[in-house]
Amino acid sequence: METGTKRLYEGMFLVDSAQAAADWEGTLSVINTILQRADAEVVSMRKWQERKLTYDIDHKSRGTYILCYFNVDGRRISGIEKDVLLSEKVMRALILTTEKRPAEMIERDITGEPAPSLDAPESAETSEGARRAPTPAPAAEVDTAVEDGGDNTDEAAE
Repeated sequence: METGTKRLYEGMFLVDSAQAAADWEGTLSVINTILQRADAEVVSMRKWQERKLTYDIDHKSRGTYILCYFNVDGRRISGIEKDVLLSEKVMRALILTTEKRPAEMIERDITGEPAPSLDAPESAETSEGARRAPTPAPAAEVDTAVEDGGDNTDEAAE
């Protein structure tokens, strides 16, 4: 079989929280198996968040999100999506292409650490004064003058 160029993808997999808590390794194994069937190379995978769902899915009100970065041939994505639909452990999945990034950036995304430029230590000057929003100028007073001498509506109509 001909192999295409592998691209980096970001996958967000939603699984039942109770099932994930009872068998975490088994849950990760299901996702790994789905990706391995598509010849994907998992770059990293971690639990992203556990949340109450906006609406019930399969009579479940809570879900655990698993964030995963993997390299795979783009033609294999439809197979991954079909396997997710057939899986009883994965409730939903969202797969997006992402730009090629160094492993450190992916690891930072996975661990949830902010980028260094956003996490730079503040000096005493910037922490108090410079970070405050500028105070808006007071509103200008508008005088509404009415001219003596008649009704302007008739002149405007003519």
